Amino acid sequence: MSKKRIFFTGGTGKAGKHVVNYLIEQGHKVMNVDLTPLDHPKVDNLIADITDSGQMFNAMSSYTGLDELELGNGVPKFDAVVHFAAVPRILIKPDNETFRVNTFGTYNVIEAAVKLGIKKIIIASSETTYGICFSDGKTDPKVLPLEEDYDVNPMDSYGLSKVVNEKTAQSFQRRSGFDIYALRIGNVIEPHEYTELFPYYFKNPEVRRRNAFCYIDARDLGQIVDLCLEKDGLGYEVFNAGNDHNGAVLPNKELIERFFPNVPISRELEEHEALFSNRKIREVLGFKEQHNWRNYLKWD
Repeated sequence: MSKKRIFFTGGTGKAGKHVVNYLIEQGHKVMNVDLTPLDHPKVDNLIADITDSGQMFNAMSSYTGLDELELGNGVPKFDAVVHFAAVPRILIKPDNETFRVNTFGTYNVIEAAVKLGIKKIIIASSETTYGICFSDGKTDPKVLPLEEDYDVNPMDSYGLSKVVNEKTAQSFQRRSGFDIYALRIGNVIEPHEYTELFPYYFKNPEVRRRNAFCYIDARDLGQIVDLCLEKDGLGYEVFNAGNDHNGAVLPNKELIERFFPNVPISRELEEHEALFSNRKIREVLGFKEQHNWRNYLKWD
């Protein structure tokens, strides 16, 4: 596995800090570009605003640390860009600001990467693109399981911003020929949240309907990003980033009968197979889940 010099935006966030740590453990060199630095002994931080195009061009053509001055060969080129920085959901900032930051920021990051010749770009999209999570009222998906060829059409500013970002990525891939992969990231779970959150979810499964019962362990998300870094030649691709099973104790037969009784099922599902399907990352990237919730929580 080749070791890469990675420009990572949003590495201080809930998901980002775990992904950055995973990448460092694999031997990669990571510069975290964020408004708040990440306290990690092996991370170089640069404070920069993704909504400022000039800052993105400048940061992406920067040294990561003082150690790189010793080489005397000028500024090394980044091997890859991983873009996680964003307003992370609705109801944190006004809708127009959420949309502005997420779409302008993604455009600026991808534009700088492409024009600087960085041929591997990974962006964080979202499960919210499927239009269930932040919809007004109880919305049924068009079909289950949720897979990447779904006709995404969310009604909220955050989900919409992620759909626009996917199209931005596809456009830049077309003009550049580079590999640009968009990860539709499921509900991110940190290690401590299994015992803190999942018992409540299991007793009240209706609270997880908007997520189609999906979750992604933050460390498994790190593996997915690393697999994307290693997988060349796909052009533009979208991948669901989720764990193998639902974040629920009820089997699929009962979940579907109770919460999605009118939704068509496109294929046969295993008993606990995720309704937010990760089949593509398993088949295309070789993802092998390491952190199923059952490893951390016993539930009868």
